[in-house]
Amino acid sequence: MALHFERTEFAARVSAARAAMKREDLAAILLFSQESLFYLTGFDTSGFVFFQCAVLTADEGPVTLLTRRPDLEQARRTSTIEDIRIWYDAEGADPSIDLLAILEEKRLLGARIGIELRSFGLTADKYELVRQRFAGRVALTDASALVRSLRLVKSPAELAYVRRAAELADDALEAMLAAARPGAFEGDIAAAGSVPILSGGGDPAPSGPVLGSGERALLIRSATGFRHLDPVDQLTMEFAASYRHYCVCLMRTIAIGRADPRQRRMFEVTRDALQAMTEAARPGRPIGEIDDAHRRVYDQSGYGAARMSACGYSLGALYRPTWMDVPPMIYSGNPLPLRAGMVLFLHAILIDAPNGLAMSLGHTIEIAADGAAVLSRLTPEFVLRA
Repeated sequence: MALHFERTEFAARVSAARAAMKREDLAAILLFSQESLFYLTGFDTSGFVFFQCAVLTADEGPVTLLTRRPDLEQARRTSTIEDIRIWYDAEGADPSIDLLAILEEKRLLGARIGIELRSFGLTADKYELVRQRFAGRVALTDASALVRSLRLVKSPAELAYVRRAAELADDALEAMLAAARPGAFEGDIAAAGSVPILSGGGDPAPSGPVLGSGERALLIRSATGFRHLDPVDQLTMEFAASYRHYCVCLMRTIAIGRADPRQRRMFEVTRDALQAMTEAARPGRPIGEIDDAHRRVYDQSGYGAARMSACGYSLGALYRPTWMDVPPMIYSGNPLPLRAGMVLFLHAILIDAPNGLAMSLGHTIEIAADGAAVLSRLTPEFVLRA
């Protein structure tokens, strides 16, 4: 069995989830988020793109998983789940019928039951099946934050995976910097970054990379259409290294061929912003104060119109389509207290659209007892590849 944590750790997580359910007066929760399933049981699959749900009760009953036949052995061999139910593909198949039968078997009809609405595993059509099937039979309430809030603070075992992902991220960035030069093909640069991650035992990232030169350096999201770098160019790289699904992100914009003085100034201010953000990340303080520091440096330096309105987010064990483990986002006014064991990606991004210039820096931090620990051995510097 391929469990990546001790069974005692899974048992403690389930116990904490049940305690939270009792505080919320929930008899059970319907787990549609793949991240929740991995966290509570170790279940590791991409099958969540189909109808898949686990039922966790507030009492000590077993976790029951409803999934498709292709995921039977996946669940048996990657998770602690023993009660696995199968629904079969057929014209007009409706797995909400099977899910209701599980609730009836567990004597949950008429009960108040949580459901993870904020999940890529529960698309609107699936939710509509559940909502109509359960109408008048159970009282569904949104419990999307229940397991997610538990996942924010990482255990020592989780942090070991995070730190390994950080090592792989550094290796990947060094490989991409070595491959970047005038005339280089963006696809070759991206490929160079993937090699250290995969050969180091990591996983393909759940999205990205965001990698682009020229006008594409101003993009904040990945987009198709790799190109060759010009003799004088710029290159933005944002990516995640993933180890046992735990993601660590880095971000850099570098100059190609010749340095533009305006971009060098953008780097200096961006470096100062990232440093101020890192210093503001202290346990017990609101997470929004990180963005306050971000805004203060950029606005006082005259770059307020070119910065973003948020400056990062939580990271954890993530599945497609994103490495962003949100909420929380880091924006001014967010009152969530920072706690030791949280892992956050801080990004400072300037997009000077009128001049076609970008400058971005980002690194992942762990909130420690006395402040923020940067999970990278690479110090941000202005990089020119000629």
